[in-house]
Amino acid sequence: MKVALLSGGVGGARFARGLVGAVDPAGVTVIGNVGDDVDVLGLAVSPDLDSILYALAGLHDEERGWGRSGETWEALGTVSALGGEDWFRLGDRDLGLHLVRTQALCSGEPLSTVTARLARSLGIEAAVVPATDDLLRTWIDTPAGSFPFQEWFVARGHRDEVDAVRFEGEAAPAPGVLEALAGADAIVIAPSTRT
Repeated sequence: MKVALLSGGVGGARFARGLVGAVDPAGVTVIGNVGDDVDVLGLAVSPDLDSILYALAGLHDEERGWGRSGETWEALGTVSALGGEDWFRLGDRDLGLHLVRTQALCSGEPLSTVTARLARSLGIEAAVVPATDDLLRTWIDTPAGSFPFQEWFVARGHRDEVDAVRFEGEAAPAPGVLEALAGADAIVIAPSTRT
């Protein structure tokens, strides 16, 4: 059976883990959201793809609901002590993935290629594909101003009323996305909640 799973972050990642436990992982393609991606301290961070990768590799932190298990925060502590931007919680183990992704993207590798390589390196049998290789960002318009999604959600604690949601960038499907959808016996939309 071939399954295409459209997934966001934490809830979708948990759903993906359950799905590959129920069907042959080799027949599953997880298409991950990239509209919430963010640059943090010069690093390319894909929170939803990261949650999917960590969940499928058995590295997901179940207690916090996001990030890697067994995480430490020494680098972020130094960033904070030096007055750097510390609102987005990048753990020490998590930094390695972002460093590899950022280096590959800076050298011209598309996000889909980097993501496939990361998935293989983590021993993931299912295909993990970003929805697009293009830069696509979600913006939240509020009475307090307009904010990139992660800044509104994480830094501002999603406390601002939302007037509108908009997207910045033009996006074509990443390689493998349309093929996975066309060849799927089932197309599933995963929940996005943490529960």
